[in-house]
Amino acid sequence: MPHEETYDGLTRLIPPPPAPVDARGDWTHVESALGVRLPDDYKQLAQTYGWGEFCDYLYLRTPFGTSQYNGLEWQRAHLSGSPERDAERYPYPLHPDPGGLLVWGATMDTDRLCWLTAGTPESWPVVVCSRENWYETLPMSATDFVEGWSTGRVGSRLLGDMEPDLAPWFNAFRPRTHRCLRLSEGPLAHPERLRTLREAMGPTADRGAWRSEDGEAGQDHFATVPADWLLTYDMSRPHQIRVGFPPEDKQQVRQNLFAAVRLMGCEVLQITTGAGKALPTWDTATDEDS
Repeated sequence: MPHEETYDGLTRLIPPPPAPVDARGDWTHVESALGVRLPDDYKQLAQTYGWGEFCDYLYLRTPFGTSQYNGLEWQRAHLSGSPERDAERYPYPLHPDPGGLLVWGATMDTDRLCWLTAGTPESWPVVVCSRENWYETLPMSATDFVEGWSTGRVGSRLLGDMEPDLAPWFNAFRPRTHRCLRLSEGPLAHPERLRTLREAMGPTADRGAWRSEDGEAGQDHFATVPADWLLTYDMSRPHQIRVGFPPEDKQQVRQNLFAAVRLMGCEVLQITTGAGKALPTWDTATDEDS
């Protein structure tokens, strides 16, 4: 598929953020520092979306900004073993060695998304490197890979597939606090509880849902607009609401969520951080716990 057609399809499917994060800078300086010219399709992708994640899974990096979690270089300090001596574990050289792997993205599961920088930049294939150091080479550009994975057109034996019933989306990076509220059942059926929750938190944008074959398990994903709070309502027992939000919105999120829970006819049984640490109250977590 030609690059422009792929790019246009991706931006129609997944609208870029109005204010991309770490999306622009001096490409000449970046390429000089890296010692390679970067693919044009990647530059367009980075300038359009910036630093962030597709569908809560694929993380797009950019060469701009100051965060230690962003950037394109392979962080050799975190390697186990030596690429120079362990050819089976590291079958490709690593940048800045000639033709080495250069990281342009990652996944939620800490897999790396790389280019194999041999040949012209427009011919660099994508190499998926799993956290267990298994490799998979895909003869396509970064834009082709992102668009193909998001639509289900491209699969990977090392990565999870995009859930078929979810609506693809992109979140520009920003610090977020995460909370999970586990709830009592209450008198309402699940569809009515979900409708009440979304109305109380609204307006919201749908991000898809899934259900088990027996209908007893499932999740509904949505985001508030324009506040940018990310919510998942989980049917598990006890059912629960998971939310990620900018730290400065903490009290407003609490107010809206607890009002929604009352309207749902439920009680909050437990509050935890995103990592599952139980909290005595909404406000007791430190930044590290969030």
